[in-house]
Amino acid sequence: MKFDVLTLFPEMVEDYFKYSILKRALNSKIIELNTINPRDFTLNKHKKVDDTPYGGGAGMVLMPQPYVDAYESIPKSDKSITIMLSPQGEPMNEKIVNDLAQYNQIILLCGHYEGFDERIREIIKPKEISLGDFVLTGGELPALCIIDAVSRKLEGTLGKIESAQNDSFSDGLLEYPQYTKPRDFRGLKVPDVLLNGNHKEIEEFRMSERIKRTKLRRPDLLA
Repeated sequence: MKFDVLTLFPEMVEDYFKYSILKRALNSKIIELNTINPRDFTLNKHKKVDDTPYGGGAGMVLMPQPYVDAYESIPKSDKSITIMLSPQGEPMNEKIVNDLAQYNQIILLCGHYEGFDERIREIIKPKEISLGDFVLTGGELPALCIIDAVSRKLEGTLGKIESAQNDSFSDGLLEYPQYTKPRDFRGLKVPDVLLNGNHKEIEEFRMSERIKRTKLRRPDLLA
């Protein structure tokens, strides 16, 4: 899986890949990262990528020329998808993550300031995704969330693929509660069923806990 990220702050993205699971996935060539800075495609000596909005208003708008030229410079694979991180996009969920994991290349457009000139959307025609009903200062954090979530679905990223299969939302339910040593901590004990070695009973207990937890915390998922 190749991730191409259009960003004004490539270091923000690249630094995330220096640690933990994504670092191992990158070193193992399970994933590939490429950052593209639209400032490198500007036609003015000041590397300007934004300007005041027509019609007036606060803030600055990202100009179409640097972004479109930067996007068109990226070699596209046969199975590629382009995503614009935007509060106007479709809310991110597990189904979208699973769908994205079927591609060979994901191109992510990170915005800033008051957003993209509308002609960027019209020319590139990206799929727009939002992390939720709130606004961030830029698209780098949402892009990294997508990369992280999708990478977990790729074989070899995690130690065991079952780790992803049993995650919250993997089948519409929240994950069951987890326990480790010690068995007794401040009077709170690990449920006996997890200690008896009966795998069938353990699975039944965990499923029951998943249903109860989802009903209590996210009844909308059950609906």
